[in-house]
Formats: sequence, structure tokens, C-alpha cells
Amino acid sequence: MCGISGIILKDKSFVNKNDLIKMNNCIKHRGPDGEGFYYNGNLGFGHRRLSIIDLTDLGAQPMEYNEDYIMTYNGEVYNYLEIRGALQKLGYLFRSESDTEVILAAYKEWGEKCVDHFNGMWAFAIFDKKRNVVFCSRDRFGVKPFYYYNKNNAFYFGSEIKQLLTQINNPKVNKQILFDYLYLGYHHHSDDTFFEEVTSLTPGFNLTYELTDNTFKIERYYSLKINEEYAKLSFQQAELLFRETIDNSIKLRLRSDVKVGTCLSGGMDSSYIAATAAKAYKAEKKFTAITAKSIEKETDESYFAKKVVEHCNLDWKIVEPEINDFFKFVDEVIETQEEPFGSPSIIMQYFVMKKAKEEGCIVLLDGQGGDEALLGYDRYYSAYLNQKKGLFNKIKGALEISKKSKLSITEVLAYNFYFNNAKIRALRQLKRYGFVKKEYKKFMNNELLKKLSAVNKDIHQLQEFEITKVQLQKLLKYEDRNSMKFSIETRVPFVDYKVVELAFSLPFSYKMHEGWSKYILRKVAQEKLPDEIVWRKNKFGFESPNKKWLENKQSFIEKIKKSKFMNEFIETDKLPDTIDDISLWKLYNITLWSEKFNVVF
Repeated sequence: MCGISGIILKDKSFVNKNDLIKMNNCIKHRGPDGEGFYYNGNLGFGHRRLSIIDLTDLGAQPMEYNEDYIMTYNGEVYNYLEIRGALQKLGYLFRSESDTEVILAAYKEWGEKCVDHFNGMWAFAIFDKKRNVVFCSRDRFGVKPFYYYNKNNAFYFGSEIKQLLTQINNPKVNKQILFDYLYLGYHHHSDDTFFEEVTSLTPGFNLTYELTDNTFKIERYYSLKINEEYAKLSFQQAELLFRETIDNSIKLRLRSDVKVGTCLSGGMDSSYIAATAAKAYKAEKKFTAITAKSIEKETDESYFAKKVVEHCNLDWKIVEPEINDFFKFVDEVIETQEEPFGSPSIIMQYFVMKKAKEEGCIVLLDGQGGDEALLGYDRYYSAYLNQKKGLFNKIKGALEISKKSKLSITEVLAYNFYFNNAKIRALRQLKRYGFVKKEYKKFMNNELLKKLSAVNKDIHQLQEFEITKVQLQKLLKYEDRNSMKFSIETRVPFVDYKVVELAFSLPFSYKMHEGWSKYILRKVAQEKLPDEIVWRKNKFGFESPNKKWLENKQSFIEKIKKSKFMNEFIETDKLPDTIDDISLWKLYNITLWSEKFNVVF
């Protein structure tokens, strides 16, 4: 787990070493255990190392292999031992114990098809001297980041946006992404970032840069598709296969030469990971679990986390951020995330990672992806009702949901109407943000809303969209920035491609059954967790105490009103004193972000 940097100069001039050093210095937090550089005329690679597998110098990067390939790489290929064994049978020899060398050997053997063999998370660039190309790749679901900035005379890439900003004067905001975030709460649904001209390589894609003529092509190597064999499984067969697949994913992610722990919210996903990992982890001491406790009773689920801790005999560490902690660290979190984010709950996750660092947990498991793979959000109830034919069956379905969730039947039906109607959603949001200047109402992304309403009609389309576009992408980005800020490698077992493909392909009723969300996981978890955890109805997930953190609304509004950037697109005198917490947070977040990165409108 590391950070990568790269420069290609199109005019064939030599790379300025100071430029690459400056980019690499931006990501010291991603790799405190060492740094390395490789220069070859107009090409330069940089690397910051966080040692997880093979802690010796043999695992250092950029790594050269067979004198023909040089790679800078961020991530973990968890099945590297199996791939290494297969390559050894083909005659390959290895000098290190690292997965980095395995990737290079795999590239030599299989070329660009090597990524099809990997199970893990990665973002890397390989300089192939024979072909005179730089081959770049990002993992199937985008667990690890890869950004690039292509301008007239140069191509830059890196693990974080701030690296690219060292090469950009007066960065401009991408207005469409800004308003997608403000109006709709969506902001990682495309390759665009909040910064004009800074692009994210799409998950499941490769980028091949031709050094001969300075052109590059971006090609998809992976698509999420329904496996018809999985779709035909009986529930009993599916239950057995799902248990085996998710448990193998968790065990695979325990491979490490440093201490491993886990995040524990008290929800189903993190609880299941904690229970399985604690049993499989080979160590003398108890398995460590870290929980963020909310200072508000209504958003605190530490009660459930405690039940899991007692049941699984875990070493429990708790962090409970107070309001002064929020104000002390909010600027730092915004700088860490590099782009505005959806709610202050991301700050709660930041404190979990900070605690992990203090406890010496260099590797941390987390439950991201479970909700998207297994239909864990309230909004999926709308898709559930859309499968029902006729008004009677819809009302019956809404009644089932209300009995097994925290929603009333009226709320369930209202959800269904709202998520199926793009025009209503647009009108509601335009009214909610009535203080935006008239000329910027055009940035209401009606096409995205239409797409969201359309995919809501079919559960597989909705899941694919949530996993590959709007939801999982932003969660993985938050995870990466918060963890790497403290030199922590987080691993997400529910985002193993085998787990995602299986869950995606299973019949709808296996995932949402008689109003129960994540039904198959609940059934699998019965043998590992208390019923109070397995069949709980209320869901939080490291919720932040927004009411307390944001209670002094006037101070936030005053800060927003003084912002030159904000005055470009909103009428600050129209900001209502009664503004809701999430809208207030978004405006405040944009304000601090624009100041931190000197963004111009």
C-alpha cells in the first residue's frame, strides 16, 4: 500500500527532478517507510512505500524486473501467492516475497491480460521498454485511486489530486460536478473531479500511453455481469456458496506482515467481518476492533458494537469525538479528502483511522460494499416495491418493509414515489436550493436524475449503477483518503470481485425478502453473531452527531457569506436561518475546500 507519481514530457525534454520530488512529497503520508524514483529521459516515476508484504528492501519501488519493465504500484494483490506458484511452474524465479514482483512477472507472461488474474486493489504504471509504452491499470471497482492531468506538453499521474495541483496554476472548479454535489449529493458518478481537467481513471479500465507519438487509449477490461449459474441456485445452495465466498475473501485479506484489525460500527457488515476475522486471525493477542461512538444517543450504535465485542472476545478500542474535535480537525479532513463530501460522518471515519494508527493497526478491514452488493439502504425499498405487480401487492410490500425497518408505511410509499419520479426530485431540489443564482439553475443534472429513476425500475441496473458509478465510488474514495492520511491500509472484503459478482447475480428475493434487507447475509450470520445483531432493524454506520456539531448555524452561515467563491454562485443574503443540516454542511464544506485549494469559480 503506497503512493505513486508519474511525469511524461511530450517534447522529449528531460523530466525536472524537482517536479517529481514535489509531487512525491505531497503523499508522504501514503508511504512513510521509504521513497524511490526512476528517471529515463522524458519519463519519471516516483513512489512512497508503506510496507505491508515483504518488509525488506527487496520490496522497494519503483521496481525493475528483467531489465525490461519498471513499475510504480499502489495496492495489494491478495492472491499473489497463488499467482506466484503458477508462474514458478512456468519457470519464473523470484528474488523477493513481494506481490509487486509477482505483478511484474505476470505482466511479462500475460501482458495486459495479467489484470484478469488479480484479486485485490491496485493502481499502477509499468514502463514497458520493449513496447515503448506505459501500461496503467486500476482495479475492478476503484478501491485504489489513479488521477491524471493531460495538457499540451505533459502527462502527469498520481494517487491524489494534490500531486497534480502542483502543476496547475489557479485551479478552476468543475461547475457541473459542483452542482451535482450541491443539488443531488452525487459527485463521483463520472471520471470528472471537482477540478477542471483533473480526471480519474475509471475502475475496471486500463490506460496505455504510447511514448512514440504521445497518444493514449483507455480500454475496459472488466464489466459487472450476471452469472447465470449463480442466478439459478436454490436459496440453500446460494447460502452455502455466499458463506464460503465472503469468508474466503475475509481470510485472504488477513495476509499481512504487520498487525491487522477491523472497523466495527455494530452494523451487519462490519460485525460479520469482525466475527469471521477474529476466528481466522493467527495471533497471540485478541483481534482489535475500533468503533466511533457518537455523543448523540439517537446516532450512537456502540451498544450493538459492544454486543459483538463480547460475543467474539475482541480487543475493543473506542473513539468518541466531541464538538471541539470537530472544529479542530474539520479543515484537516477537508484537505485530506481533496473534494467536498456528503456529510460530517466522514469525519467520524477519520477519527477511527487516527485511532488505528495509535493502536498500531497498519492494516484495517472495513465493511464498505456490503450495502451496495446486498441491498442495505432504505432507498432500495423502492426497487423492492417496483418488483410488485398491482397496487394491493405494493401496499402489502410496503407493510412488510415498515414492520422490518425503522420506516412507517407512509414513508415507504413516499420513498417509492420520490425515487421513481425524476421531475419531482428536480423540482424539490431546486426549491431547496432557491438561494442559488438563477443563471446556475441550468446545472440541475436532469439527465442523471432520469437515469437514476430509470435504473430504479430494475434492481440489477440499479445495483450496477450504485456499485460502478454513484455510491460505492465515493465511499471507497473517502476510505482511501482517511486511511492513508494515517498510513493505514484498509481492505474491503465485500468488494472482492467474487463476492460482488455472486451477490449481484443472485435472485432479488435472496437479498431482500419479506421486507428484510441483506437477507442472505443475515441467514449466513446466524451461526456467528447474536440474533440482536443479525435481525436488528435500525441502521446507522459511524453516524456523526450533526445536531450538536452543526447546532450553531449562524456561525457557519457567516463563514459562507464571507466567501468570495460562494458569492459567485449563491445569493448569500437569501440563506435561511432554518437551513437543514445537510445543505448547511455542503455549503460550509465547499467554502473551506475552495479556500484550502485556492479554487476559482
